[in-house]
Amino acid sequence: MILCVFTTYAQPQPLENSKGNSIGIKDVTVTGKVIDKETKDPLEYATISFFSKKENKILTGSITDVNGDFSVKVPQGFYDIKIEYISFKTRTIPNKQISKNENIGVFELEIDMESLDEVEIIAERTTVEVRLDKKIYNVGKDLTVRGGNVSDVLDNVPSVSVDAEGNVALRGNENVRILINGKPSGLVGLNSSDALQQLPAEAIEKVEVITSPSARYEAEGTAGILNIILRRSKLLGLNGAITANVGHPESAGISGNINYRTGNVNIFNTVSYNYGESIGHWYTTTTNKEDRSVFDEKRDWTNVRKGLTNNIGIEWYINDSASLTTSLVYSEGDRDRFSENIITQFDSNFNPFSESIRLDPELGDNKTIQYSVNFTKNFKSSGHKLTFDFQYEENDQNENSLINSDGVDTDILSNLQASSKILLRSDYILPLGENSQFEIGYRGDYSDSTTDYTVLLLDNNTNTFEIDRNLSNVFNYRNYIHAAYMQFGSKINKFSYLLGLRMENTQLTLDQPTSGDFERRNLTGLFPTVNLSYEFSEDQNITLGFNRRLSRPWSFFLNPYPSRSSLTNVFQGNPGLNPTYAGKIDLGYLNRMGKFILSSSLYHQHSTNIFKFISSETGEFVNIDGRDLPVIVRSPGNVASEDRLGFEFNLTYSPSRKWRMNTNFNLFNSVVDGEANGINFDYENLSWNARFSNKYTLPGSIDWQSNFSYRGRTEDAQNVREGVFGINQAFSKDLFKEKASIAFSINDLLNSNKFGGTVDTPLFFTERDIRYRGGRTYKLSFTYRFNQKKKVERGRGDYGGGGDVQI
Repeated sequence: MILCVFTTYAQPQPLENSKGNSIGIKDVTVTGKVIDKETKDPLEYATISFFSKKENKILTGSITDVNGDFSVKVPQGFYDIKIEYISFKTRTIPNKQISKNENIGVFELEIDMESLDEVEIIAERTTVEVRLDKKIYNVGKDLTVRGGNVSDVLDNVPSVSVDAEGNVALRGNENVRILINGKPSGLVGLNSSDALQQLPAEAIEKVEVITSPSARYEAEGTAGILNIILRRSKLLGLNGAITANVGHPESAGISGNINYRTGNVNIFNTVSYNYGESIGHWYTTTTNKEDRSVFDEKRDWTNVRKGLTNNIGIEWYINDSASLTTSLVYSEGDRDRFSENIITQFDSNFNPFSESIRLDPELGDNKTIQYSVNFTKNFKSSGHKLTFDFQYEENDQNENSLINSDGVDTDILSNLQASSKILLRSDYILPLGENSQFEIGYRGDYSDSTTDYTVLLLDNNTNTFEIDRNLSNVFNYRNYIHAAYMQFGSKINKFSYLLGLRMENTQLTLDQPTSGDFERRNLTGLFPTVNLSYEFSEDQNITLGFNRRLSRPWSFFLNPYPSRSSLTNVFQGNPGLNPTYAGKIDLGYLNRMGKFILSSSLYHQHSTNIFKFISSETGEFVNIDGRDLPVIVRSPGNVASEDRLGFEFNLTYSPSRKWRMNTNFNLFNSVVDGEANGINFDYENLSWNARFSNKYTLPGSIDWQSNFSYRGRTEDAQNVREGVFGINQAFSKDLFKEKASIAFSINDLLNSNKFGGTVDTPLFFTERDIRYRGGRTYKLSFTYRFNQKKKVERGRGDYGGGGDVQI
């Protein structure tokens, strides 16, 4: 905590009595004590200042010690004495005469509930900051994510949900862009549920939820943007923390962060190693509508993940107005999956007549290296700033399998992926007067990737493996994006506005040298943004936002060669997929009412060219145990337009410092109109999500947190997903005078976090039961902090890679 320690002493001046005559003066000692009015605990680092009206300045001051006591020498005289502590109401003793050694008593400070949302608290409390174009959730001491990963953190942020398949959604919409420190990163990829589990929860400082992005933000993601800000301390000296955890099913991990700040240099490092095992399954029962035959497929697997992630960097404050930050991220790990696939065939009377067992041990590894440089120049006037960012990234991900069918090795699969990305970005902010500013910027994203997919099948005649030219393929993907924006914002009394326009040009290349297919696309779009706000008071405001955005299909969705994880149920990309465009309007209301904070939003989004997953029979068959079974393929396609109307509210209630409750509710209705492959995709679906979190401090200073969540039933023209209810529980206790903490958590207490549903097409009907995330888990974690108080930190400051990130 950055504290103001007042050590300015004036030269003693003659003191006048009530008649105006000078009298001798001397220094006397003033003592006292500061405590919390509610808990009666002493407040360490409270500030006591002595203001002389005659000198018109603070003459001296002090801070309290660990027992809340203070002692300060003061020249005799009359003073306004002020007692302050961050997030507590200030006490003032006006015109107090100090003439002798004196104990001025015990001061009980009362917590200021209205100021809590403007305080940065290290590893303590989850708070919310509301900006014109986003909400910022300081992750804080969320017990249920201790020892967890990014997915666990996101699943606890209001408006955000992570389903059983690991897909991240914002207000129920999965077209969300995920960034780290305001930039794309190989640590999370683009909607990559696997990569989200590499980064530890303890590395995250806050999450920015941007549902109405301004023009400075990239246009990708029709639902909005989730920006994950990594933790970086600004405290002077050496400080840090280390966390170790163990869990069941088998998991273990250790992570640490360390900072060293001296003079004009700040060195930061976060490193973690995690090992985890999880079990999952994919059960389907498919009925052929013509002959009523049934085949049942049960795929069980065990995932083993282990990996190291390291983020190291240096901030150099060149002078009072310029800084240079450079960092290196290195991530390396293995992801192995051992699956067993059992297919059972039934006749029309549901009598089983054949069974086949397929073993697929998939061994995978991945590596990411990312270099980044940021230069920031602040000019003389406040807010006048120029920034420049450069980032280079390489990512390699390989998967290899030897498939065994009914005791015979039949397939050798190899999927080698390599990609590189370059980001260039510059932003210039120019204040105009006291309440206006103009912004302009450029951004270039350059992505190249190659997917080399090879399938070797057993030749029964020669008993050797031969490459299958129909299934093997090399897919080269290039996506270059050039963007420029400008925006103007101003505040007139209680009314604020921010108007912007962004232009993005996309140059896409799809190259398949194996088949000879080659295609180039060049798309240019304009994306206007409008954000308005009116403050009724300091505690109450209303906002209105409009923006146009798009969702580009990523390379996996465009690669036309099918997966081989199942012979009868395959995924296949669609190279003809086009971007989805969406326009959204968002009306928000915020009201702080004492111990209550209400945040609500009414929104409508119209999307064109949306892509949905289409399940269909290919006309191909696979022979299993002497019987030909149809191959069902699941592919994305641009099928329709969609209108989504929704209402969301978030209510926080803090009855006391020991008790905090939060609830989030999102109700939305989707209307889709479209047709593809002769199939009508018209449908209307009303769904809702809800979350309730309760945190209470039990006797013995044991923190207890309960999270309850529900994701409502959703459906479209072909697919139905049943609702899911889940409960997480956690307990935590601070040790060694708050230098350490121990926490125990149970996630998915009811073992209910799975995905059930159906697929209904003109030719077949499928029932599905899918679990991706391992079911009920137990985790024990221990955290030790050194030179890092679990107290408040004065000032909002720069959140280390964040603050108001320019994108």
